[in-house]
Amino acid sequence: MDLGKDVKYIKGVGPNRVLLLNKLNIFTLKDLITYYPRDYEDRSKVKSLYECVDGQEVTIEVIACSRVSEVRLKNKTMQKLIVRDETMSAVITWFNQPYLKNKFEIGKKYRFFGKISNKFGKVEINSPVFDEIENTKNTGKIVPIYPLTYNLSQNTLRKIMENAIAEVKGNLEETLPDYILKENNLIDINKATEMIHFPRKVRRFSNSKKKVSF
Repeated sequence: MDLGKDVKYIKGVGPNRVLLLNKLNIFTLKDLITYYPRDYEDRSKVKSLYECVDGQEVTIEVIACSRVSEVRLKNKTMQKLIVRDETMSAVITWFNQPYLKNKFEIGKKYRFFGKISNKFGKVEINSPVFDEIENTKNTGKIVPIYPLTYNLSQNTLRKIMENAIAEVKGNLEETLPDYILKENNLIDINKATEMIHFPRKVRRFSNSKKKVSF
């Protein structure tokens, strides 16, 4: 495995995105996998609609109660979905996303993550990310937040990073002797690299951060 491999050859990069990555001083595979998140967003904790506080970003698990309706405004369209859980109902809205009209099935459960508007007991969520309940592509997990440059989104960089981690998985050479790993309760370099980007639990993140600081 060549850690000096040009980042343009990583799956999902291509000629346009390579320029954006270069602006972040990411030129090689090594640069990419050592470009650590600045923060994390915990989308694994679910709140009921009744618990949602205005202005919070939360994960909810709800049932679709309607098909997506579309309203035409002056310069855009608005898509609207009514959902509910065991505590109350809410309205979810998107703008200029016509593909969503056939995306949700009445009676089926979904997971959403987004910012809550709770005014006078009426809960709304604008432009959340979502998954079917059995999936965890966008929700139901801890998500890394990276420093970005203009025109490079978090979702794009996360996907590129997933591809890079998959490429190096199990192939990174450990640089510390076994006795140091044991004495300091450190995980190996392969697990640390994966977990610092995509931790499954806060404890795993702490252990991974400790390892890469050595």
